[in-house]
Amino acid sequence: MVSLTTPSKVQKKLAENVRQRRLGMDLTQEGLAERSGVPLPTLRKFEQKGAISLESFLKLQMVVGGLEPMLDALELSQQSFSSIDEVLEDDNKPTRQRGSRK
Repeated sequence: MVSLTTPSKVQKKLAENVRQRRLGMDLTQEGLAERSGVPLPTLRKFEQKGAISLESFLKLQMVVGGLEPMLDALELSQQSFSSIDEVLEDDNKPTRQRGSRK
């Protein structure tokens, strides 16, 4: 499957989302930086260019309320079975432990 979304576009979209949440909470950049523990220059750079470390991004999400929905989106869904036969068939499939060498 080909994706037309680039990492750069995603970074900018994430930055815009944090900015909109910040404004929705009536917080200045200074206020969000103080509450999250992320340095103000880092927050400014993030909102302008989308560049930020994962740790700082998660700190911002914790303040603006995006951390739990993000975790929920990453949660793997559990497979449900309708019969014991499906369970037995699934149990016989080997589980791959390593990625391919491509």
